Amino acid sequence: MCGRFMTPEVAALERQFNIVGPQGAEWLRQLFNATPSMRLPVVRWQEGRRELTGMRWGLIPFFAKGDPGPYSTINARVETFRTSPAYRTAWKRGQRCLVPACGFYEWQTLEEGKQPWFIGCADQEIFAFAGLWDSSTPPEGEPILSFTIITLPASPMMAGIHNTKLREPAILKPDQWDAWLAGTPDEAFACLQQYPDDLRSAWPVSKRVNNPRNNDAALVKPAA
Repeated sequence: MCGRFMTPEVAALERQFNIVGPQGAEWLRQLFNATPSMRLPVVRWQEGRRELTGMRWGLIPFFAKGDPGPYSTINARVETFRTSPAYRTAWKRGQRCLVPACGFYEWQTLEEGKQPWFIGCADQEIFAFAGLWDSSTPPEGEPILSFTIITLPASPMMAGIHNTKLREPAILKPDQWDAWLAGTPDEAFACLQQYPDDLRSAWPVSKRVNNPRNNDAALVKPAA
C-alpha cells in the first residue's frame, strides 16, 4: 500500500511533466508528508493534453454524491480495481492519472516496533504513481475531484521493508506516462509492473513521520 509520500517542488514538477499549473494554487505547495484526504497535485489527460490539477487523495466514486464513505480508497489493488464497484467506472471511462512524487514511506515491522522507511527511485528524482480519478457531486456543492493510487504485490526488496502488507505502489517510467494517460486499456494495464529493485533507493527515517502534522525536509533524511 501507500499511505504517505513526498510531493515535488512546484517548478521541478512543472519541468518534469512539461506542464504548467495555476499560479498560487495552495495544493501545489511541496509536502514532505502528504497524507490521505489532502488535496494534492495530479496530472490527467483532458482534451488531448496533459492537465495539472488538485485532487483529494482518497477516491470518491461518482455515485457516492460527494460522501467519502467508511472505507479507505487511497489505494486500489491491481488484482481487483477493474471489477471493484469503487473503481471500475473510472477505469472504463479512461480516468487514469499520474500522481507526482519524490518518494514514499512504508513501515517495517520489527520486534521492537515499526520502523518507517523512505523509498525513492535512483533513476528518477521525480516520478509518477499510476492512479485513477473520479468526480463526485454532493447534493449541494461543487463536484469533488479525487484519486487513488494503484498498488501491486511487493517486489523482493519491498517485501523486506513492507513486510506485513507485502504491497507496493505502482510506479511508472517516463516512457509509460502517455500510455497510462491516453493509451488503450490494454496498453495502460501493461504499464502496471513492479519497479526494478536495482533502480530503487531506500533508507530508514525518523519516527517523526508517524505524526501527520510533521512536514519538513528532515523527515526524509536517514535516521541516526
